[in-house]
Amino acid sequence: MTGKRLDSVRRLRWFTDARFGMFVHWGLYSQLGRWEWTMHNERIPVREYEKLADMWRPKARCMRQWARLAGETGMKYMVMTAKHHEGFCLWDSARTDYNAARRGPGRDLVREYVEACREFGLKVGLYYSLMDWHHPDGMRAASDPDAARRFREFSFGCVRELCSNYGPVDILWYDNAWPKLADGGWKPERLNAMVRRLQPHILINNRSGTPEDFGTPEGHVTAEQAGRAWEACMTMNGAWGYVPSAIDWVSIRQILEMLRTAAASGGNLLLNIGPKADGSVPGEAAERLKAVGRWIAKHGEALYGRVDPTDGLSLMNTGNWTLKGKTAYFWASRWPDTGEIVMGRFEGKVKRATLLTTGKPVHVEQVGSRLFLRGLPVANPDRVAQVPVIKIECATRPSMPMDWSYEDVGVGG
Repeated sequence: MTGKRLDSVRRLRWFTDARFGMFVHWGLYSQLGRWEWTMHNERIPVREYEKLADMWRPKARCMRQWARLAGETGMKYMVMTAKHHEGFCLWDSARTDYNAARRGPGRDLVREYVEACREFGLKVGLYYSLMDWHHPDGMRAASDPDAARRFREFSFGCVRELCSNYGPVDILWYDNAWPKLADGGWKPERLNAMVRRLQPHILINNRSGTPEDFGTPEGHVTAEQAGRAWEACMTMNGAWGYVPSAIDWVSIRQILEMLRTAAASGGNLLLNIGPKADGSVPGEAAERLKAVGRWIAKHGEALYGRVDPTDGLSLMNTGNWTLKGKTAYFWASRWPDTGEIVMGRFEGKVKRATLLTTGKPVHVEQVGSRLFLRGLPVANPDRVAQVPVIKIECATRPSMPMDWSYEDVGVGG
């Protein structure tokens, strides 16, 4: 393992154990409630859009609500949009007056966010969009080398401020390194070398033009590259920014399945909330996240820490798996009313089984390759999401190899 790769593995230890984080898309667009790309999609002129900066009046220290909710949900870190594509900086920047301290809010919103994260014991992540619809060189940089140089210097300066003014920052989450700069590109190696000088332990995602520490699949919970750390960023209603009319909210069970899939595949889940303009969390989001937190309080053992790939454990029509060494966790998505679950092709001597949901032991019987889990409650024991988890501890690493054949096991002589 090379020195650079070893350093990345060390930096990533807390991240891979954390598993679950909160993404926060919040900016001027939150006042419009028509997606975070409204300025672009509706072709709103810069001067017209700028008026939103003076109208914005978020509640004082509203980020404490987000951080408290993240902690109650079982999330271990947060990532907030310090600057989205609209170009408005949520911190007190010396690079531009188009920022929260000098316009409507009248204060440094990034500082309030960082303080809230630390108050509630959460790792701090900052999102920075390299694309900028407001900056006069933001689009010209694609064809004008002088504009490209100015825009890159502006962007480097903004990132330098974020990495210099708020103490330790745990994640720098870039987005949209566009356009391609006319004078030779973004020079992300130089940019990130600066970041690491300022923040030696920081994690950097892969969206500045170099792979850095982790990948960021968007809209799907699947790894982009085998053997590499990754984090799926997902919405709860199809929108990143606040949209009051969005009705396609994911269910609690769907959020848990995102988490299980991420954990079983060695990844993280960064789940987005789009706060309202005043900073309050939409009720639909808060309701779901609090329920997920109640579920995790009982079942978090199956989720956090080092989780192994579940390639050797087949999907059952009654549920799916996470795995830690010799211990398998069966996430039951369909609960039988017969008091037992039966698994075929189960390889591995079971030492004991426990229903994590209640803490009570489960009676185990193994007959050949069949595993019988008996004495289960007839009614689904998980009142939160109807997803109980059974912990199955084995003497050796368990497996359930896929086998399309059917072999007579002697029933009926």
